[in-house]
Amino acid sequence: GCPSSCPLQLYVMSQSKKKELNPFALRCCPWSGCCGMGDFRPRTVWLGHPEKREQRYPRNVINNQKYNFFTFLPGVLFNQFKYFFNLYFLLLACSQFVNELRLGALYTYWVPLGFVLIITIVREAVEEIRCFLRDKEVNSQIYSKLSTRGELLFSLGHMGCSCFLRTDQLDGETDWKLRLPVACTQRLPTAGDLLQIRSYVYAEEPNIDIHNFVGTFTREDGDPPVNESLSIENTLWASTVIASGTVVGVVIYTGKELRSVMNTSNPRHKIGLFDLEVNCLTKILFGALVVVSLVMVALQHFAGRWYLQIFRFLLLFSNIVPISLRVNLDMGKMVFSWMIKKDSKIPGTVVRASTIPEQLGRISYLLTDKTGTLTMNEMVFRRLHLGTVAYGMDSMDEVQSHVFSAYTQPPHDFAASRAPATTKVRKTISSRVHEAVKAIALVHNVTPVYEANGVTDQAEAEQHYEDTCRVYQASSPDEVSLVQWTESVGLTLVGRDQSSMQLRTPSGQILNFTILQIFPFTYESKRMGIIVRDESTGEITFYMKGADVVMSGIVQYNDWLEEECGNMAREGLRVLVVAKKSLTEDQYQDFEARYVQAKLSVHDRSLKVATVIESLEMEMELLCLTGVEDQLQADVRPTLEILRNAGIKVWMLTGDKLETATCTAKNAHLVTRNQDIHVFRPVTTRSEAHLELNAFRRKHDCALVISGDSLEVCLKFYEYEFMELACQCPAVVCCRCAPTQKAQIVRLLKERTGKLTCAVGDGGNDVSMIQEADCGVGVEGKEGKQASLAADFSVTQFKHLGRLLMVHGRNSYKRSAALSQFVIHRSLCISTMQAVFSSVFYFASVPLYQGFLIIGYSTIYTMFPVFSLVLDKDVKSEVAMLYPELYKDLLKGRPLSFKTFLIWVLISIYQGSIIMYGALLLFESEFVHIVAISFTSLILTELLMVALTVQTWHWLMVVAELLSLACYVASLVFLHEFIDIYFIATLSFVWKVTVITLVSCLPLYVLKYLRRRFSPPSYSKLTS
Repeated sequence: GCPSSCPLQLYVMSQSKKKELNPFALRCCPWSGCCGMGDFRPRTVWLGHPEKREQRYPRNVINNQKYNFFTFLPGVLFNQFKYFFNLYFLLLACSQFVNELRLGALYTYWVPLGFVLIITIVREAVEEIRCFLRDKEVNSQIYSKLSTRGELLFSLGHMGCSCFLRTDQLDGETDWKLRLPVACTQRLPTAGDLLQIRSYVYAEEPNIDIHNFVGTFTREDGDPPVNESLSIENTLWASTVIASGTVVGVVIYTGKELRSVMNTSNPRHKIGLFDLEVNCLTKILFGALVVVSLVMVALQHFAGRWYLQIFRFLLLFSNIVPISLRVNLDMGKMVFSWMIKKDSKIPGTVVRASTIPEQLGRISYLLTDKTGTLTMNEMVFRRLHLGTVAYGMDSMDEVQSHVFSAYTQPPHDFAASRAPATTKVRKTISSRVHEAVKAIALVHNVTPVYEANGVTDQAEAEQHYEDTCRVYQASSPDEVSLVQWTESVGLTLVGRDQSSMQLRTPSGQILNFTILQIFPFTYESKRMGIIVRDESTGEITFYMKGADVVMSGIVQYNDWLEEECGNMAREGLRVLVVAKKSLTEDQYQDFEARYVQAKLSVHDRSLKVATVIESLEMEMELLCLTGVEDQLQADVRPTLEILRNAGIKVWMLTGDKLETATCTAKNAHLVTRNQDIHVFRPVTTRSEAHLELNAFRRKHDCALVISGDSLEVCLKFYEYEFMELACQCPAVVCCRCAPTQKAQIVRLLKERTGKLTCAVGDGGNDVSMIQEADCGVGVEGKEGKQASLAADFSVTQFKHLGRLLMVHGRNSYKRSAALSQFVIHRSLCISTMQAVFSSVFYFASVPLYQGFLIIGYSTIYTMFPVFSLVLDKDVKSEVAMLYPELYKDLLKGRPLSFKTFLIWVLISIYQGSIIMYGALLLFESEFVHIVAISFTSLILTELLMVALTVQTWHWLMVVAELLSLACYVASLVFLHEFIDIYFIATLSFVWKVTVITLVSCLPLYVLKYLRRRFSPPSYSKLTS
């Protein structure tokens, strides 16, 4: 298997742009249950100690298969016969070996059972082979190895000193993370020398926490030995991607010990709600079977060996419980899955769980990830606002010309424009734009990195600031988008190190700035600052950018900031406020002295440092607002609108920040414009949670935004109350959610509401949620296939979800309901006839139809027309997409309910009785004539009933009807032992069959017409 965890970075390099650390593993072995989670221990991994490398760790192999070669047949048979009804049919078939219980030829019971089992085994085999091939593809990914023995190391390109990591597949966060190498390994000439030094890594036992790591690196061959502590900053977890640079790492955890695997629950075998409902109906039918058998024996006054008679009647009426129901539904599901796969409107959709397509027709809650599912995780600069004037995407050329003119003015003006304004002169628009752009180009943590591009090597590119070789690295994609925008309007960030920054003007001049101080962004402060000295003028400026809530108190009074921030936020833009303050040399020296003093204090250091910085953050000059948008996936808004109109509530569960999540929710119209948003305040104690829940209870029809930590507190103390309130919300956004928390929310929703849930995600951090939901949908994104491999359905874009649910989900559910009820009707009809026949002939346990008639009835004579119901549809797919309200009707479960079941039972009893009594009344001399008349009428009635049920004819349905009729007529030649051939050719036979068939079917046709006329269903209003 391929090592997919490289938790310790020894060298960092910069060659391949994106190197993915193989997203991993749902289970480490076929018997993952046996690898208990309790035996995890700390470990020491040795380098340069070949004799100490014998310890075994879990294999790094993905295995998503349910069976292996030896367990396949026993496993499939066990899974089939653990269900009561399959076991019941097996016992029935076996009972025919007992002479007293035998009712006819052995094949009448064994052939249908064998047919059902063969279909099931073939289906399972196909799914297992597909699963094996998918696993093989992932397990055969290639990696480099630095030794001849069992040491696993990632070996990749040139030396550097740090790299950036994308972790959105692990924790859902869009920020890039900076990762640092182990310092004492940086001075080795080549990667191979790692195996020559005598050293070891001590690492903590594997655990679920993806945000922390404790370990040490010890080098023994130094004098003295070198010890270096290792933290999360030295690790690369599996399922993360190296965004830039290359690394050599030593593997610490593999297989089931990976953080990503420990945050993933084992896949559960999903049984559809529809299957459970059908199971319930078959239990009722079994109860009816037992009751009918007991009544028959009771009417015989329990004479003689009555207990044997009960068994014979159970066998005689065994058709009441249809053996073909399961196989018809399973084959139907295969057809629905094939239709989804072949739909050209949703290309690339894959059905991985062909057992639950009808679940898609009854979803009440949709839980979706944000990054990569709703959004593309690509930031685009949209708006620059200066208070009196705003620049959008269409007016960026104006900004460009202002910047150009600022740097191409005559020299004396140019110097004046950059000197601090001594008099309070109203600045021109041009200089204000220039100052804003310059501030955005300076206040950030972005580093330009130069990579060789085949034409230019790295050193040359760095020396000449080659545009084609430059890549920006930063912890946040927002920052990169801002710097890329300043480059597009003419001011380019070309160089940066710890203490300086270089900008290039439109004319090619290089501006040098010394970085005096940086105040990094934190979640508490919500702002970042930088103090720089312009080398050409010696001017010192403090620049700052941050969220409007904190910046409004820092900048000088103005009357537009709050209003414009609100306007931009409503458009779904992430707003940053940019401000500046000019400092004299004395002011800066005074600040620096106090700042250094505060940083040296032992008690309350962070508080003292914050106080010193705050002394600068006063009366700052407001320069501009910037608006950045995380681009949504194609057609996200219309898709969410369709889902909302269909009665589906959408919850967004993301690992990203609160502000980002709220922006996306507004931008995607998950929260409509006229809806209020209630941001749940951070709570840590029971009393705080109680107060906040009470505040939330007083709000009506408002969306809820809550963070993972607060959610945990609420669920701990007020689980029932919180879920009750949240379920009433039109939309819920949970941010900073851990993968296991996402799964917990899904589980609670299912338990509390009893409704069906669907989870949609694209990353490794969504796998638990996808597997917990009733329907898991994986979006195949840029981030790998981990979610789509674990999901029941895999789509290429979020917008395909609308059609998957509205068209395929709805059709699958309605067709399955019609098919199951028709199969039950078919079985009940023949059972009613058997009951009438037995009661007329003194309750004798004698079969009405023998041998091939009974097998042919549920197979070649009626199988094709009944199964063709899987092609039926009530409305065109375009109409289903246009009127998602049609989907709402299905949420009540009306297509298959006790009411519809009872109607079909009554129809079956009516038709079975009419056919049997009609045949008994109209036959003249021979018993064989009863069989001929009743059986022919029964077949014709079934074919006419299919025609009555169909709503939209398909050419295959017509073929199925005619084919079945032809099969019956042709087979009469071979059935002379059951049916009198000469009698069939007479006119007497024809009129009797016609009358009986008309009496059994005509009233139903009349009822259907009247119902359509006076109480039409909702869809017929759209199609008429």
